Amino acid sequence: MIRAGGSLRKARSRDNGGPFHGGGPFEKPTEKCRLRNGAIVTRTMNRDVIISCAVTGSGDTSGRSEHVPVTPEQIANSALDAASAGAAIVHCHVRDLETGKGTRTVDLYREVVDRIREKNTDVVVNLTAGMGGDLNVGPDDDPMSWQPGTDLVGGLERLAHVEAIRPDICSMDCGSLNFGDHNEVYVSTPAMLRIMAERVRELGVRPELEVFDTGNLWFAETMIAEGLIDAPYWLQLCLSIPYGTPLDVGILQAMVNRLPAEAEFTSFGLGAMQMPMVAQSVMLGGHVRVGLEDNLYLERGVLATNAQLVEKAIRIVELMGARVQTSADARQTLNLR
Repeated sequence: MIRAGGSLRKARSRDNGGPFHGGGPFEKPTEKCRLRNGAIVTRTMNRDVIISCAVTGSGDTSGRSEHVPVTPEQIANSALDAASAGAAIVHCHVRDLETGKGTRTVDLYREVVDRIREKNTDVVVNLTAGMGGDLNVGPDDDPMSWQPGTDLVGGLERLAHVEAIRPDICSMDCGSLNFGDHNEVYVSTPAMLRIMAERVRELGVRPELEVFDTGNLWFAETMIAEGLIDAPYWLQLCLSIPYGTPLDVGILQAMVNRLPAEAEFTSFGLGAMQMPMVAQSVMLGGHVRVGLEDNLYLERGVLATNAQLVEKAIRIVELMGARVQTSADARQTLNLR
């Protein structure tokens, strides 16, 4: 039996001799990415669960709920409330003070982290490194005319705040994606990601590999196979974001089945599917993410705070017979300094 992700997982053989299959770089998986006996891991329910709270995000939500934090003080206070409610990890974006939209401003990130650390030195701080990949393509007759909302920079520039602050974790979006129904594309190329992965490792920061579709997962596997990511691997399987992976448990199970034994993962859904996905993620052997980045409501018609979403997730986890990890536990699970 092999312990991974807080639960016991039995190794089971595969004809291809490893967790990665298909063509390309995974015809012969490296030893770093498979078990010693060439088996893969069957994951069972996780009974030792990390709760992450995605505090604010960068979406157009600040005008839809008074609880979505915008200023550094509001973001830090909401993160602290979530930690007090039981979140081991707080995942933070920052927002422009005038427009409320997401931004890459280093000083705003620094203020958020300083305010959190002033009152809580235990909670794991996870800063997004996904900003700077927005490309809003022009109209059909002039697609090269980039439209307002475009913010496209290289991998190292996306890490400016990570360089300055050195959080415990930073998220990396593991591929490009058609985002929504219009002309917006999120750009994160293999070359950018390799540059980012190398620098994040040099900084001593744990990358959170955000996976929006199976191709993203394939490239996350590629970076692991190339030795760019150190174990334990922390992956976020993101469902129901147009147009990545739909909220389909069969697809999620297939993605989980590809993960190496050294991986810890979280999966989540948007809106009304946030709480059902709490149970689903735990049942598949994973951890939990909730928060106002992904869902504004506690129940139908009732706007939530981050702390309330964390509290509700904890009730679900504990009713399932699982235990919620403290921040200290999560640091040990993820091998954080």
